[in-house]
Amino acid sequence: MRVLTSEEIGFVAGGSGGCESGGDGGNNLGGISDPNSLGNDLIAIYEGLVEATSYIIERVANAL
Repeated sequence: MRVLTSEEIGFVAGGSGGCESGGDGGNNLGGISDPNSLGNDLIAIYEGLVEATSYIIERVANAL
């Protein structure tokens, strides 16, 4: 095993070599730089699907 150079560490860490915040700087995961926002969006989508499914089930039950 060998010690990594600072250039290799930056490549492995996925950073841009600086401590930028926002914009195109900093780390991201698949283009997602704000995972909290993504999590909130997924929760909102899930809750919307649950609400729509509940509405459909209620309509079908009332129709029968």
